[in-house]
Amino acid sequence: MKRRFLEDTWRKEPTFRALCLAFASCRTPDEAADFLRDVATLAEMKAFAERLECAKLLAQGLSYREVASRTGASTTTVARVARFLESGEGGYRRFLKVHRHHRVPHAVVRRGSPELPVKMHHHEHAESPSGERPVSALQKVLERVTGSSEVRK
Repeated sequence: MKRRFLEDTWRKEPTFRALCLAFASCRTPDEAADFLRDVATLAEMKAFAERLECAKLLAQGLSYREVASRTGASTTTVARVARFLESGEGGYRRFLKVHRHHRVPHAVVRRGSPELPVKMHHHEHAESPSGERPVSALQKVLERVTGSSEVRK
């Protein structure tokens, strides 16, 4: 009988644990590529790569439509990736080094917009006493990635 992965037990499945150990044993990107090529089809590898690219673009604040346009993924796939990026197990967030509460609302942000909206926390104020807006962690990440402080202007 074929065993199914279920939401409450998938992590404990012996076959899944073995797969995780196999991935973890890869010491270089080439070893990981060789392993992936043996264990997955080209279509599966393309889907994995496409989802990761979607997560990267969503973390940068692009809209679902722009992410779909740039990656060729369906908006359904983009929405699924966004859901896991926001409230999944944290795998995308760990890899991308982004935190759920610092993400910019992707539906609002447009590439090249003069100002990125900042999600305010209950202890923050829209402006400091000096009149400057606080800098969010995502803005700092975007500045590092783009090499520009334009995202704050």
